[in-house]
Amino acid sequence: MKKLIFAVIISATIFSSCCDKKETNRSKETVNEKDSTVYSVSEHQSMATLWFQKSAEARALFLQTYNFAEKLLTEKLKKDRFKLKKKKPKAIIADIDETVLNNSPYNARLIKTGTHYTPETWTKWVNEKKAKALPGARDFFNNAKEKGVEIFYVSNRSVKNINSTVENLKNEGLPFADKKHVLLKDKTSDKTARRDSILKNYDVIMYLGDNLRDFNENFKYTKNGNRNDSVKTQKEKFGDLYIIFPNPMYGEWEKAVYEGNFGISDLEKQNMRLKALKEN
Repeated sequence: MKKLIFAVIISATIFSSCCDKKETNRSKETVNEKDSTVYSVSEHQSMATLWFQKSAEARALFLQTYNFAEKLLTEKLKKDRFKLKKKKPKAIIADIDETVLNNSPYNARLIKTGTHYTPETWTKWVNEKKAKALPGARDFFNNAKEKGVEIFYVSNRSVKNINSTVENLKNEGLPFADKKHVLLKDKTSDKTARRDSILKNYDVIMYLGDNLRDFNENFKYTKNGNRNDSVKTQKEKFGDLYIIFPNPMYGEWEKAVYEGNFGISDLEKQNMRLKALKEN
């Protein structure tokens, strides 16, 4: 009898141990499932964000572009001296995000938390006023100011974020950081009206941006249009009137990959990204 009781106790102990192991394994599976979810939602952005934050090539490319813009500005101002007609004051129109200020930490947060862009999380980031000036930006814009050129920052940040944006620009030592020179989005992402309001009183000699729509609306994504064709038809303006900066993290180009529909599921987006890749 004692042997039988002992055997039952041993069996119960082994069974309990097995159950504990199964529960532990289930817990690990749950964690792995969560990790997998984070990976599937946001991992596709990680290499672009790492390149933007960490690569020496990204820094060099920004410095190269701003150096080129500096030389171009000097040439344009020299040529203008010989014009006899009455002149408007000179101005430069620049986008803010990923042209002047670096918001890649916001993208990093999305990747690490496995979440998408939302107006709420973006506003929180903007109100922190932590975006740093991109390489070459501070020197270029301050040199332009010394040469008598005004800077207008035309951005699709919400007009509700005007105070935080102006303060962030000031903190980074950028000139003309005031409400006259910072024009944010009110009702539409189309920047044409804001650009036109500047053109009434200024001779705009250069546009800077990381998105082609920072220059004009001909580059807007449409289902029947081809943005590459629009680039070809305006090729003489690049390196003269239009100065483009690299942004592999997001932009109008991404909208084209998803055929204009950001509302599709993460799995559908992944499939469309794979479909868009060319193998030859």
